[in-house]
Amino acid sequence: MKNNKEIDLPEIGARGLARFAWRQLTSMRTALILLMLLAIASIPGSLLPQRNQNPMAVREYFANDPTLAKWIDRLSGFDVFSAPWFSAIYILLFISLIGCVLPRTFEHLKLVRAKPPTTPKNLQKLQGYTLFNGNGEELARAHEFFRKNHFRIREQEGSISAEKGYVRESGNLLFHLSLILVLIGVSIGSLFGMRGDAIIVTGERFINLATSYDALTYGKLTGEKSLNTFSVRLDKFVAQYDPITNSPLDYSAFVTTEDEEGNLLERVIKVNSPLTFGSSRVYLQANGYAPVVTVRDEIGNVNFQGPVTFLPQDSNLRSIGSIKVPEASPQLGFVSSFVPTYQRDPQAGAVSVYPELLRPRLLFSIWEGDLGLDTGVPQSIYKIDTTAMTRIALDSLSPGERFDFTGGSITFEKVEPWINLAVVRDPGKTYSLIGGILALAGLLASLFGFRRRIWLRVLSDGQVEIAGLAKNNSAALDIQLGDFERFVRGDK
Repeated sequence: MKNNKEIDLPEIGARGLARFAWRQLTSMRTALILLMLLAIASIPGSLLPQRNQNPMAVREYFANDPTLAKWIDRLSGFDVFSAPWFSAIYILLFISLIGCVLPRTFEHLKLVRAKPPTTPKNLQKLQGYTLFNGNGEELARAHEFFRKNHFRIREQEGSISAEKGYVRESGNLLFHLSLILVLIGVSIGSLFGMRGDAIIVTGERFINLATSYDALTYGKLTGEKSLNTFSVRLDKFVAQYDPITNSPLDYSAFVTTEDEEGNLLERVIKVNSPLTFGSSRVYLQANGYAPVVTVRDEIGNVNFQGPVTFLPQDSNLRSIGSIKVPEASPQLGFVSSFVPTYQRDPQAGAVSVYPELLRPRLLFSIWEGDLGLDTGVPQSIYKIDTTAMTRIALDSLSPGERFDFTGGSITFEKVEPWINLAVVRDPGKTYSLIGGILALAGLLASLFGFRRRIWLRVLSDGQVEIAGLAKNNSAALDIQLGDFERFVRGDK
């Protein structure tokens, strides 16, 4: 019978468990896994519209499929790069990289300052081994060659060691340290940055207040008090298109700005030429058209008047929108579309064949009933829920025309362009940019640099041994050994 003896295992304890967890977190394998997870986690941010970049696309997503959009939003699918799970991944990656790279960096610095290793006893086993008869000047010539080619040298009795090529390891470490700098920049932007979007129509003024934004996202450690004071008034918007391909050539927003000191300046915003106010930048993000309409009741009282922002649907700026008139009795809703250059297609119906206002037309159906604005359920500004409404008319208008219907009239006054301004403050972008440049430099250094060692020994009988060592037996070492041999032989 076998005796079953209990084996007493030592307790790890809290300290040992913490040390084990730290070793696992700071291992290169964990860093690679986290880097892969970060790449995978970024995919939804590329496939789904992001609220801080394209809020109108997010609103359209909710309008088209509110149920799916609600679940995506619960998982932070529209705010991927500020989501808690995404932040957890890059924070863990940040810690893992620090734990991996910093100890290696200190060890590398010690190696760089240390002398090359002594000459091995058996040079015959090394790459490029050569044996020839010397003339007594080989050590001096070897010393000259190494100094001229910036080798680190270690001289011994009857031999000399030389080493070069730490740039490969240095580049590798620089690359990983630069990734840490990039993560620092991203973290600073996430904590202290902000992004907001606002749509303004020609003639309107945008004031940098929280209430002026259509969408506004603060960093985790900042808020409304961080908004600096400025205003932007849109005086004119000019868009140029290729008459053959309809592709855009140039967008120019002519604006009047006012800073916190009250200075008025006339300036121009282009797609890649933003305005700068302190730490904030104002970008031209998108554009479209806003038909100006007037809705009156049956006795001529104005129930609604002003521009209505329409959402572009294609490159020719065919747009959809809704005109909601809750002041009317009963309430009125105009389910509308707008085409800047109208043409009737036999299959598709009303289409726009050019993005400029060559033949503008407003198409609409009129609905009366309950708009559902008092239900507390969020609604798209571009669509109307007609579930509790009845359609009473259908028509289209050109600028200056009027349509009368039972209970009132609608007049299509004119069309005004609108632009979407994106106000961005990212204090960490400089660190991210520097980190990106350094990472590229480190990557190039690690790819094109190679570490090698060369030894020369003078034997007691006057013969000279030469050999070298490089990773993967690099062919470049053979070339340099050939140049070295010719030099020490005197064949310069």
